[in-house]
Parts: sequence; C-alpha cells; structure tokens
Amino acid sequence: MKLGCHQLSLLGAVFALLLVSCGKPGNAKSGGVDAAPRQVRVARGDLRPMERALRVVGTLSARDEATVAAQVAGQIEKNYVDLGDQVTAGQELVLIDTTSYDALVRQSAANLARAHASAANAAQDLKRAQDLQREKIASASNLDQAVAEAGRTQADVKSAEAADAIARLNLERSRVRAPFAGTIAQRLVTVGDYAAVGMPIVRLVKIDPLRLQLEVPERESIAVRPDQDVRLNVEGDTNTYTGRLARIAPAIRQADRMLPVEADVPNPGTLRAGLFAHAQIIINKSEAALSVPANAIVTFAGIEKVVVLQDGKAVEKTVTTGRRGADWIEITSGLSAGEAVVLDPAGIRTGQPLTLDAKAR
Repeated sequence: MKLGCHQLSLLGAVFALLLVSCGKPGNAKSGGVDAAPRQVRVARGDLRPMERALRVVGTLSARDEATVAAQVAGQIEKNYVDLGDQVTAGQELVLIDTTSYDALVRQSAANLARAHASAANAAQDLKRAQDLQREKIASASNLDQAVAEAGRTQADVKSAEAADAIARLNLERSRVRAPFAGTIAQRLVTVGDYAAVGMPIVRLVKIDPLRLQLEVPERESIAVRPDQDVRLNVEGDTNTYTGRLARIAPAIRQADRMLPVEADVPNPGTLRAGLFAHAQIIINKSEAALSVPANAIVTFAGIEKVVVLQDGKAVEKTVTTGRRGADWIEITSGLSAGEAVVLDPAGIRTGQPLTLDAKAR
C-alpha cells in the first residue's frame, strides 16, 4: 500500500517525539527529589517558677454595718451628722428631747434619798428595839416589827437604786451615739421628727477595711487557705488592690457547689461598698511549671500546637496552655520538659526534615 506525503510526514513527527522522550533522563519516583531540610531555631521546654492564682469574682461590702435605732422615745432635738460624714466610736449622732428624762433622773434621785432616810430611821428603831429587848422592856413582837421594817426599807433602797439607774440610762440613751467608727451611709430622721423606741435613726457602715465576698468552685476549694494573698480590680479603676483571705465557710453550699470565702481589703479611700470585683487568690507564689517561648505556639481553628524537633524531622503536638507572661506561655499538657520546640513554626508539617539554623547555635 502506498502512503501519501501527508501521512509520511505525520509518522515521522511521532517517531521523533518518541526518540526525544526516550532520550530524557528520568526518575521512577513520582515525587521527584526530596526537598532540602528547612533551617529552624529551637528552644527547650523548661520549668520556671510561676505564681499560681485562682481567678474568681465577687463583691465588696462594708466590714461592719448597723442601723442605729432610738432606744428611748421623744422628739429629735438635734442632728449632728449627715450623709458621708466620718464618725468615731461613741460620737454623738442625734439628740432626743432630754427634758422629760432629765426630770425623771431628778425624781429618781429624790426617791433614792428618801429611801435611804427611811432605811436609816428603820435601822435606828431596830437598834432601840434590840436594846429594850435585852433589858426585858420591849416585847418580842415589837422587835419582830422593827426587824421587818428595817428589811422593808432596805428593799425600798434597792428598788430606788434600780429606778435611779434606769432613769440615768434613759437620759444617756437620749443621746444616740455611734457603736463603732465608720461613715454615715444614710440619715433617716431630721430635727422635729418624733422617734419611737426602735425607730431607725441613721445607717452606719465601716468601709476600712472592706469585706470582699467571693465564691470558689468546689473543684478548687481544696487549695484555698486562710491568710492567702488576694489581688483585685474593680470596674472603672486601673489600680490593683491587695487583701488577705480572712474567713472561709466550713461547708460547700449545696445549691450551687460553691465555697463562700471572704477577704479583708484595706481601703485607701477610692473603694466603695457594693463594687463588683475581679479577684485572684494566690494559691502558690512560686510553683514550678512547664513553659515555652510565646512564639513557639501556633493556633489553628482554636487548637494550639507546637512543633517538636525529633530525629531531624518535625512532629506536631497539640498542647493545652495556661498562664502567660510577656514572652512565655505555660504548657499544662501535651509536652514534656526538655523537648526541643521550634520557634516561629508557621508552615511546618509533621515529617518535614529540619535542621538547626547555624546562626542560632
């Protein structure tokens, strides 16, 4: 069969391509030549002393708080304090009408004097009756009557003394005084008001130190001890305040499995009762914990990882992080002390060959 010129040309071209293809050097491996190892810098995961703190929230409240009430009835004559005033223990706050109580004191004093006079006269009568009885002049009934009268007048003296003490106490109570040093949180009466017994007069609070009320989760409660240091911050204030854990409840609260605790916080004058606080209870001031440089951590889809150099190759490890410093991060799980972690490991995958950067050695 005879071939045309066009067909001969096509066959020649195919033959030439086959020769070229067969003449190229090749490699049976589809992956080609292995990539060169990537140069990296590494650091060792090491133990460093860290402060272990338990983060909790709470509320500042007054160290002591009392609603001071009237102990005697009467009209308010004078009011010596107002909202925000600082008072000392025993300072006079309000004066209730003293006219009637002063008069009662004078009356009780007079009654006491009369009782003493009657008792003295009865004692003399008793002495005379005893003398006459010894001389066989007075009868036994006269002596018995004198003894009874002396006893009655002595009882009258004691009753008058008690009445006088009550009258003087009521006169003193007409001057309402502060039970402790603090600040007036609320004034509840004004001059001219009539105060009945038990009527609230002022609300007094002690705000130095303040009481920081906190709640610790059950799983953390075992580490909480009295006298542990506490740090706190409040909304709208950049200052950090310190206190000390002072009181711990004896039992976990059944309703929510929380342990109520309280710390005393010195008040420099900028803190107020009622403020919400973010606090840290210092569980351990120097606890050895594993850490790595901050630039050894990579995060993808919320998962934190490090790349470890093992036998010249990269090995990715998922880790759990904890506390953080300016240039370090605590590792709570997923890594052992002494392992070499790659710094700036972005783009490195497990199995990739690595070599140490000569400049970093």
